[in-house]
Amino acid sequence: MTSADVPGTDAGRPARPEDVEEICASLPETELGVSWGDVPTWKVPRGDKGRGFVLYRRPHHSAVHPETGEMYDDLLVVVTADAGEKAALVDDPATPFFTIDHFRSTNAVLVQQSRLAELTLAELREILTEAWACRAPRRLVTALRAGERLDG
Repeated sequence: MTSADVPGTDAGRPARPEDVEEICASLPETELGVSWGDVPTWKVPRGDKGRGFVLYRRPHHSAVHPETGEMYDDLLVVVTADAGEKAALVDDPATPFFTIDHFRSTNAVLVQQSRLAELTLAELREILTEAWACRAPRRLVTALRAGERLDG
């Protein structure tokens, strides 16, 4: 039984853009910092050694809607463990994830915040937690997976 099956939980509801911040902030030793100059980025661990796992991408000519030609203005970049995980998310027509040429050699996917409702809260939490695990120190990942209480 998953949390989505438990009465009284909201894990089965559609994900919302504000859930990204809530989920990322709840993971151990995370902080909202910046990367690439001034791009808001969720990083782990806190401080100078932090590595980004979710980035709020600014509009850029390299990412345009294929039908309208308009630059996306609500993209998230989410780190994946490897090319296989990236392909699984991008190739699954049931998910809103995609990639662009700019990210062809990077283990990360893109998703429009306006399409997050195509995921459940539980699915979004799983994807963001896996992104966190790709960048978090091993001790944090081991402790989280073992169910140990950690300061978030």
